[in-house]
Amino acid sequence: MSEKTEYTVNDEFHGKRLDAFLAQMAPSYSRSALTQMIKDGFVQIDGKEVTKPSLKLSSAQIVSLTEQQREELENQPQDIPLDVIYEDEYLIVINKPVGLVVHPGSGIKDGTILNAMLYHYPETATLARAGIVHRLDKDTSGLMVIAREKYAQIKLIRAISKHDVVREYEAICQGLVTSGGTVEASIGRDSFNRTKMAVVNDGFGREAITHYRVMEQFREHTLLKLRLETGRTHQIRVHMASIDRPLLGDSVYGGRRLKMMKGASEELTNALRDFKHQALHAAHIEFIHPITGEEMSFDAPLPDDFKALIKLLREDEQVNGEKF
Repeated sequence: MSEKTEYTVNDEFHGKRLDAFLAQMAPSYSRSALTQMIKDGFVQIDGKEVTKPSLKLSSAQIVSLTEQQREELENQPQDIPLDVIYEDEYLIVINKPVGLVVHPGSGIKDGTILNAMLYHYPETATLARAGIVHRLDKDTSGLMVIAREKYAQIKLIRAISKHDVVREYEAICQGLVTSGGTVEASIGRDSFNRTKMAVVNDGFGREAITHYRVMEQFREHTLLKLRLETGRTHQIRVHMASIDRPLLGDSVYGGRRLKMMKGASEELTNALRDFKHQALHAAHIEFIHPITGEEMSFDAPLPDDFKALIKLLREDEQVNGEKF
């Protein structure tokens, strides 16, 4: 099954890139998905196939997008439990555990939230990415909002792009942070390792802004609350590493270099050594309901291993911290 949708280029988009034009015309798709669709030959201009996302457009051209629903056709429903903390006919809010992948890709074909959505909410088979509007890394836990209906999905995507969805995280970083602040630095692919992201010079990546404040200091670690103003891939992890405060447990961005803490208990030493994922949890989300207009706000408690580690760090601070 396929459906061809046509869009006419108006004067506003004369000289603009093809992928940027489609991102505005088809907001239910992510920019990266549209880029791949162009490269795969699902886009035509004036009846001729084009495969270059950066192609500049001219007024009055007709751009055709053939929507194949390819992801949904390739993915199968799977009975994977979801921790649903809210649901109605338009959307759900879930608390994602560490280790659960959001969407197939990078060698992962199934066992994801997308597969779970197709099983528990079969109506999402008609939606791009089964209603998923934003993501969390595999080893990040916490709150996600997912659409169950197309108009709700479109409006949620627009709200996220306009920074109208509030997302707050809790994290433990290595090293001491003495006061709150903001990291404002563009993020793009690491030129030395394409599987990683990195802070890059302006013009070579996408704008990224992360606000953080100190919740609690320990001897050699800091518990932070962070708020995203933008939502780039690995944003918090990259930004904290860029100021030499990588997240505890983050093997990709420098948080797995275990420094032995003098005087630390064996229990704490083992807990630090065994903490195999980044200490990052999406603890709070708030948004305006895309259909009812109601103000929605949700909180999710920290995972047990995260809470246990904070308890041990707090006890260590009490025993070995500086006395004034």
